[in-house]
Amino acid sequence: MERWPWPSGGAWLLVAARALLQLLRADLRLGRPLLAALALLAALDWLCQRLLPPPAALAVLAAAGWIALSRLARPPRLPVATRAVLITGCDSGFGKETAKKLDAMGFTVLATVLELDGPGALELRACCSPRLRLLQLDLTKPADISRALEFTKAHTTSTGLWGLVNNAGHNNVVADVELSPVATFRSCMEVNFFGALELTKGLLPLLRRSRGRIVTVGSPAGDMPYPCLAAYGTSKAAMALLMDTFSCELLPWGVKVSIIQPGCFKTESVQNVGQWEQRKQLLLASLPRELLQAYGEDYIEHLHGQFLHSLRLALPDLSPVVDAITDALLAAQPRRRYYPGRGLGLMYFIHYYLPEGLRRRFLQTFFINHCLPRALRPGQPGSTPAQDAALDPDPNPGSSPMTAQ
Repeated sequence: MERWPWPSGGAWLLVAARALLQLLRADLRLGRPLLAALALLAALDWLCQRLLPPPAALAVLAAAGWIALSRLARPPRLPVATRAVLITGCDSGFGKETAKKLDAMGFTVLATVLELDGPGALELRACCSPRLRLLQLDLTKPADISRALEFTKAHTTSTGLWGLVNNAGHNNVVADVELSPVATFRSCMEVNFFGALELTKGLLPLLRRSRGRIVTVGSPAGDMPYPCLAAYGTSKAAMALLMDTFSCELLPWGVKVSIIQPGCFKTESVQNVGQWEQRKQLLLASLPRELLQAYGEDYIEHLHGQFLHSLRLALPDLSPVVDAITDALLAAQPRRRYYPGRGLGLMYFIHYYLPEGLRRRFLQTFFINHCLPRALRPGQPGSTPAQDAALDPDPNPGSSPMTAQ
């Protein structure tokens, strides 16, 4: 069969790319993702020259280019104009950096902090414009929330409230569920769920009027069972489900809801090793004697060391999270979920599609890998020969009895 003549030099690729770029009229960032997409399109062009007639090849190439470039294109953005946004938890981390960026873009930013004289508040006062307003807010105190609602109404009478960024979060324990006091679950829920719920409900009349945005910073720990983060993860899971419910219920009002699920970043709370050490000591002091004997102090020390080691992988650049929050506020069609951070795509693929054993091993490898509690170690008081045999059916002198399988 005679082959159709094919223009040399990848002319079809050039024509298709030009047409797609002109059609999309999108602002594409030159970087590795775009270069990788163009390389894949070039490889597809080479295959099409050898396997398909020109009309079919052009259709395949154009479709592939459309998909690739449309995913890389920055979506249309709404103008900032006089939009006002309330951001919680601006003492440090994502909240502080988001407040600084939105203020620089021209937003009227209402930033809540725990301490008006704290380092984060002082930094915002020093580097931001007079448009930025600071407000003290503790989400566990209904009086503070009521004051924040009145403050927001008073400062948005002329502009309206365009967005709410639920960023404030709390976690003060890294331990197994049995070792975690019930009070820690309650404190996480008070800040991460109930406080954010009360604030969001109170601001809904303003957000419905502006057909605005609700952006909530969640966590992958709310989607998958991270070892030793049950108190934090359950509160984030509850918040994610609440936001999904809001997304459905507020759709007729034109209010769009997004959740940011960031990876591990070097915020101030993550880097504060002394604070985590203090929390570990408080946990050890609060444990009943019987429970401490069953698990062993070295078990808790091991968890603490594994947790601190995992934090060394945290990313220092917070801009991916700040950019995701900004996009959720200004994109004409914001995403329901954003996943800023390294390796999250692989993590979610493993969680949703691989067997449970592989999912558990993956989280243990990259976060916390438990050792055996003291009472379960072979030869310890309270363990029986039958338990020892069950724990180590095929003894291997090269492996440590402390390592959980």
